[in-house]
Amino acid sequence: MKKKINKLGLELIKHFESLKLEAYQDSVGVWTIGWGHTGGQDGSVYEGLKITIDEAEELLKKDLIIFEEGVNRLIQIEINENQFSALVSFSFNLGLENLKKSTLLKYLNNGDENHASKEFVKWSKAGGKRLKGLVKRRLSERNLFCSFCRIIVDNIKDDWETNYLDL
Repeated sequence: MKKKINKLGLELIKHFESLKLEAYQDSVGVWTIGWGHTGGQDGSVYEGLKITIDEAEELLKKDLIIFEEGVNRLIQIEINENQFSALVSFSFNLGLENLKKSTLLKYLNNGDENHASKEFVKWSKAGGKRLKGLVKRRLSERNLFCSFCRIIVDNIKDDWETNYLDL
């Protein structure tokens, strides 16, 4: 049976994507709306576009199907729902191609969950620069992947660049 994102994974995505009802350009210049919907290459998200909360929810549901199907295809071993949901969040933010080529996926498919979990934070750069917000997201995804009790990371220490990159 194919897995679907769980409630914690959905909360994580919504926490870090934050709802925007008017189109904006993300940190690398991609037009985005709703809960991180970009429309891919079809030009459906553009400057001046506005949507309702219901439309944002519908876009998110449709987007999640793509990422759930992709993660289900790429994972070759049995994983739990938190691991699956963390990988859907990771892919939602970075794209399925990045998951496909990642060392994280290689470790996981080889059954090495420990090393796989350490790979999340390596994916915290945008435009070649490590961003504190992406570090928080990757640490939160790692927490979910590891089924920690508290998933969302809101605060990290000032020395995060040296202390969080070698977990």
